[in-house]
Amino acid sequence: MATQQSEQYIFLVDDEPIQNEMLKDHIAGRFEYKLKTYENGEDAIRDMNLNPAIVVLDFHLNSNVPNAQNGVEVLKKIKELSPHTEVIMLSGQDKIDVAIESMKHGAYDYVIKGETAFSRMENLLDNIIELHGLKEANKSYKMVVTLLCIAIAVVLATSIYLVMHFDVIRPK
Repeated sequence: MATQQSEQYIFLVDDEPIQNEMLKDHIAGRFEYKLKTYENGEDAIRDMNLNPAIVVLDFHLNSNVPNAQNGVEVLKKIKELSPHTEVIMLSGQDKIDVAIESMKHGAYDYVIKGETAFSRMENLLDNIIELHGLKEANKSYKMVVTLLCIAIAVVLATSIYLVMHFDVIRPK
């Protein structure tokens, strides 16, 4: 039987360590998730066994390592390994085609680095966390409805059996 993971993670992937630390400091006290920072996508992909709920992923990840995968390549791999993980793309580029490409490959949203990026990121994280809560509640409701349907079926089957095999409830 699988055990439920007690720690939930948010991965911050950006090749600019200062950007990573500023974002980490901004969201650290606001959310009950363990934060892990990465300077490249390859390291984050290696840790996908931690099942992060959210990944904040920079679009350009090759400023320090020329052969590093870019954000979209990492996004594709994350979605392949963990389709339920929500990925927020973060970029200094204000280009619509970059945003469209990111969304096409499964990004939850696209945030442009700038003066409103941190507050936008905080709102998106709130939305994703609320969405996760709703999905869990929906799963629980489906389980309850399924169990109720089974219970009703058992009661009906038992009633039919009793009526057919015994002279119960039949008028004289």
